[in-house]
Formats: sequence, structure tokens, C-alpha cells
Amino acid sequence: MNSFADLVLLPTLWETLVEKNLTIPTDIQAQTVPALLAGRSVVGVAETGSGKTLAYVLPILHRLKTLELEGKPVKVYGEPRAIVVVPTRELGEQVAKAFKPFTHTTRLRVRSLLGGTTMEQAKRSLQGPFEVLVATPGRLIKMMEGGLVTLGDIRTLVLDEADQMLDHGFLPDVRKIAKECPAERQLALFSATVPPAVEKLIADLFTDAEVIRSQGSHKVVPTLTTSHLLVVGGKRFPLLERLLDKKVEGGTILFANTREQCDKLAEELEEAGWPCVVYRGEMDKTERRRNLKAFREGKVALLISTDLASRGLDVEHVGRVINYHLPQQMENYLHRVGRTARAGRPGLVVNLVTERDAPLMSKLDAVRSAPKMVPKPSRTKSHH
Repeated sequence: MNSFADLVLLPTLWETLVEKNLTIPTDIQAQTVPALLAGRSVVGVAETGSGKTLAYVLPILHRLKTLELEGKPVKVYGEPRAIVVVPTRELGEQVAKAFKPFTHTTRLRVRSLLGGTTMEQAKRSLQGPFEVLVATPGRLIKMMEGGLVTLGDIRTLVLDEADQMLDHGFLPDVRKIAKECPAERQLALFSATVPPAVEKLIADLFTDAEVIRSQGSHKVVPTLTTSHLLVVGGKRFPLLERLLDKKVEGGTILFANTREQCDKLAEELEEAGWPCVVYRGEMDKTERRRNLKAFREGKVALLISTDLASRGLDVEHVGRVINYHLPQQMENYLHRVGRTARAGRPGLVVNLVTERDAPLMSKLDAVRSAPKMVPKPSRTKSHH
């Protein structure tokens, strides 16, 4: 498939694709959409930012609208026909947002059931019949146990960011959810990486799945420019200030390894006159969401985070990722750099490197011919 026009899609879906100027599919979309439209179960291994959400949104809506047009609409309350299981509330909101433009033309209903919302909100969102449910595992199971959601009419079950489900300890819940769905349901699992526990989940749930790997899985995307700066004598902050003097299109995410490093860096930046917000674990959820919103809307250009922001977080305008402290694991590195250069856009990654980072650097060299250490940039202006 070279173009979405090659697909036999309902006119209501095609109309939205044209309106949104989506004509050429990404690698994972080109491989996955035809398989899902044909009713096959699929395992998609793709780097973050590769467009995998649309890869399942289109087949789900096509299938469910077709059923409706055949005179089989959803009539039962709390009994969806497709379910997308996500590890975090943030990702759930992004997925629901990806469905939205297509629901205007198809008139299909998408509801969310996400952790971090009140039970009242959850119950309210389940009122009336609807076709698609986007849910976090814990909240979904609670509602199933309360008899508010039943999965007896599920035609498609999608497990998104399966490797992150593992990190959150959700795999037992995911198995329980899959078991509640009819045996003949279509299954799609997407993951940026496939650790052993996810491999086992695939082996248990899928009997005949097609495994599709995008060309970029386990690699950094080609539109990404990477440079390494050597930290001498532990002096990271002066290097960072010189980097921040160099303006980029879009926001910058600064990664640190611990919550303490995040807070310390935020303090130093604020003192030096660089407005920033923090996004990390163990902070008030409302504040975290407010900070992310300010960054998303471009009100603040710097977001400082732990690996919490490295997985599944889709912010359109991230032009640069700076690894203020590099992670030890290659997997975490790939997730971090996946926050920029998304959907074919250019992006820049700058790594502040110490001798301690040598093991990661050698792994990076194996993934791609990494750029050589570049000299320290010259300081153009002072913020003190």
C-alpha cells in the first residue's frame, strides 16, 4: 500500500483523511492497516512516533460502521464492540483524540475509562450505547466487576504500548480482559520493544498473529539529528545554557534520571532565568497535568522530566530532546529520543556524555554510526 487511496475504506473515513491531508501512510500503517482490515490479528513492533494509533483507528471504525450500515447497530448500554487498552491516562487521552476527527463523519461514539478520574466521571462516560472504549486496565476491570461494562460483543481488542503495560504491572489485568472477550475477536498488540514478558503475552494470546516490524523499530528515526557533548569535570549546567541559547523550532524536553535531579535542574534553570515546568512521578497529578498542558500549548518552552515522559507521550511540537543525564538502558534511550522527530518531522537530540556513559555509547554505535563528540558550543550571550 503506497497511499491511503489504495484501501477500500468507507467514504466517511476517506473524507476525513483527505481533510486532514493524510494521503501517504507511514511504514507501520502501510503494513498493518490492510492486515487489520482483512480481519487478521496483528502484532506491530514500531518505534514511538511512527503513527501506529491511526493504524488501528481506521480498521476499527471501518469495521464497526460497516456493521451499523448492515443494520446491526450497538443498542446495549455498556457493551462496546472495540476496546483499546492503554497503560496511562495521558496515552488514553491521546488515543481518544486520534479517534475524534473520524467520529464526526462516521457518527460512531468513543468513550474513555481512564485511571485518575473520579468514579462518577467514569460512570457518566458509560451512559448510553457506544461503539469504542479506550481504557486503562485497572479502571476497566473495576467497571467490569461492577457490571457497568461487558465485553461479550467485542470484535477488536487493541493492546497499545504493551511494553509499558509491563512496566506498570498491568499484564495480569490485560490477560483477564482478553479472557472476557469472545474467542473469535480480532487482536492487535503494539509495542516499541518486545521484552520477554511481552513475548510470553503474545505467545499466550495469539495463535496465528502476523508480526509486523516497522523498518525503524529498535532504531532511531531517520529525521533525527543526534549530537554528543562531552561533560568535563562534572560541569553540565554551563553546557546546557549554551545549548539553550541556540533556538529550535518547538519545545525542548530535558531528561534526568531521578526526581531529585529533575527538581535540582528546574531550580537552577529558574534561577538562571529560563522558565520551565517539571513532569515526573510523585508529584501532584493536577500540577503535572497543568505543567504538561502549558508545555503542549507552547506557553513554556522547557519540560524537565524523568523517564515518565519518555513513553507514549505525544506532544506535537517537540523540536529537541536533551539528555541532561543519560539513561543506562538502550530501551529507555530509544523511548526518550522518540519524543521528537515524530511523524516524519525533523528533530534534534543532544546527549551530555560522561565517562560513565561509555556502555550506552557503544550500544548506540551499534544501532547507528553515532556522530563523533562535537566540541563545546561557543557561548553567545549570558543570562546572568
